[in-house]
Amino acid sequence: MADIIDYLIFGDDMQLVEIELDPQEGVRAEAGAMTYMDSGVQMQTGTGGGMFQGFKRMLTGESFFITTFLNSANRKQRVAFGAPYPGKIIPIDLSQHNGRFMCQKDSFLCAARGIEIEVAFTKKIGAGLFGGEGFILQRLRGDGLAFVHAGGTLIEKRLQPGEKLKIDTGCLAAFEETVDYDIEFVGGFKNALFGGEGLFMATVTGPGLVYLQSLPLSRLADRIVAASRVGGSREENRGLGGILGNMISGD
Repeated sequence: MADIIDYLIFGDDMQLVEIELDPQEGVRAEAGAMTYMDSGVQMQTGTGGGMFQGFKRMLTGESFFITTFLNSANRKQRVAFGAPYPGKIIPIDLSQHNGRFMCQKDSFLCAARGIEIEVAFTKKIGAGLFGGEGFILQRLRGDGLAFVHAGGTLIEKRLQPGEKLKIDTGCLAAFEETVDYDIEFVGGFKNALFGGEGLFMATVTGPGLVYLQSLPLSRLADRIVAASRVGGSREENRGLGGILGNMISGD
């Protein structure tokens, strides 16, 4: 049974969730996610169920350790967790989704004590080999509140039975377990080589709730790397131009 927690989400593009804990209530979060906490909150860091659980979390890109923030005071206390990059924090009440919800690796932010964070390998060989970010997913299991982070703009889709949606593999943030998930080849020689969207796309088939993100972490990282390369080239050119200018002026 998960702790019943209250929360507030602050901010727009760089959001923060503040959790209010009654005495002896707790919230679990990945190491390094905490922004601030009241003095009555105690940190208890561990593997969250043994060495095997820690190694499984590492496979999803999370920390080996998980920290429980427990209110050890005799009055309400608060602890807050910040989003790692621009986007939206999604509160998910697992009791409204049959106690289970799937999400991309790296997206888990925090959850009420009692929620389990498990590794969920994709069921189909195509998804496993070519899924990119979707190769390894996380399963949130329990009956309380969990919070995940989606990059950029958040889009919510409620798929009807048999309704299919094709998505860039990184843009699928989270979805109900009733949703069928697979990977499809883009198709076409020119599409595959010059389409700019990769060789494979994720497909989700209803029924169920799907959360999409417009800015997955992998896309953001690629843009930063590309910009740094361009910036480096400009600095190199500027340096070469400066040297040539000095030579011409006789310096």
